[in-house]
Amino acid sequence: MADSSNVDFKPTAKYRRYVLFVLTGVYAFNFIDRQILVILSEPIKADLGLSDGQIGLLTGLAFAFFYVILGIPIARYADRANRKNIVAVALTVWSAMTALSGLAQNFTQLLLARVGVGVGEAGGSPPAHAIISDYYPPKKRATALSIYSMGVYIGVFLGFLVGGIIGKIYGWRIALFALGIPGILYAILVYYTVKEPPRGLTDQVKDMNQSSFVDVLKVLFSKKTFLFTALATGTQTFINYGVGNFTPAFLMRIHGMDLTQVSIVLAICAGLGGGFGTFMGGYIADKMREKDIRWYLWIGVFGAGLNLIPATIFYFSGNVNLVIGAILISNIMTALYLGPSIAVSHSLVSAKMRAVTSAVLFLVLNIIGLGLGPLTIGLLSDYLEPTYGAESLRYAFMVSYVTSALTMILFYLASKHYAKEIIVVEEEGN
Repeated sequence: MADSSNVDFKPTAKYRRYVLFVLTGVYAFNFIDRQILVILSEPIKADLGLSDGQIGLLTGLAFAFFYVILGIPIARYADRANRKNIVAVALTVWSAMTALSGLAQNFTQLLLARVGVGVGEAGGSPPAHAIISDYYPPKKRATALSIYSMGVYIGVFLGFLVGGIIGKIYGWRIALFALGIPGILYAILVYYTVKEPPRGLTDQVKDMNQSSFVDVLKVLFSKKTFLFTALATGTQTFINYGVGNFTPAFLMRIHGMDLTQVSIVLAICAGLGGGFGTFMGGYIADKMREKDIRWYLWIGVFGAGLNLIPATIFYFSGNVNLVIGAILISNIMTALYLGPSIAVSHSLVSAKMRAVTSAVLFLVLNIIGLGLGPLTIGLLSDYLEPTYGAESLRYAFMVSYVTSALTMILFYLASKHYAKEIIVVEEEGN
């Protein structure tokens, strides 16, 4: 049911922006804690005696499995409970588990800690997506969700820069403590300053009785737009996580950079470049929707296609300056899809189904992208190492050409059905 205590809730534009800002900060902590092992992978590998395959498991499947499995029931609960409280608790859990990761003495202990991070982060994004969609009307929603999604790259920027520098000076364990503990404090800010909006606030929805999980799945899987979009986000994030999680190792092994140099380069390229691409994806889609609603999906087609040129330079150039420039452009191109994809998914269902819809979307996205991407690249690198030595990552990265082609095809197929499957709602004027 709708929150009857909030029926007269009328947030100002300033407060909407504040909530968006705070939730973007939550997402930044999400990715600080998720990706901190990426920048620290080489010292952790050396200290604990791990293989690329084990690093791929730690930064991918071990996290993703519990993240996606628990994401569904938590999102289901969020569609009837106080979503702000869920976000605050989730942030506390994953931040604490990140700090505890610094105590790990072997692969198994670090694996269990990473599972704990995944369990916590399962309660982050779906409730936050639903809150934002209630604060912002459809015509502004892709931009708002893209701003929220910039938290990915704010987190990457801070995780790479701060984590890399602290890891270089004090070691990887202290870096995990230093970046895990502040998230617990931020959770207090979320709990006390973010107000839970009534469901359907910007959609003028009267019936907010919760649909059953089976009903939500029936709606989602009856929409070809959602099926193709979910698969497309999965193949795109296969590249983002698979290649991205091994980029620090790539720059160290092949181009001779140290941890501090890599942390600065990737903070700029992945953090700032990816953040810019994420914002521009939503902004362009919202601007172009008046000409053709399918731009929400075409933006993913163009991003995946245009990325092929910088990706090739990134993988095979021997000029480190060209490689760094290519990484920057590649991160912009591969980030365009995210905000529009979430907005498309929410536009296919009623307001009372949004948290579960985000959870299902992220289940597909993270199983394919986060779960399989780093693991596949890591295992390929291990397999190719006897032949290519330190250069094995160059050739392992080539699998991204296949997934880029699939991404383009899938986003295009989604666009073929979107116009007739979108739910048209009455929008608020503000």
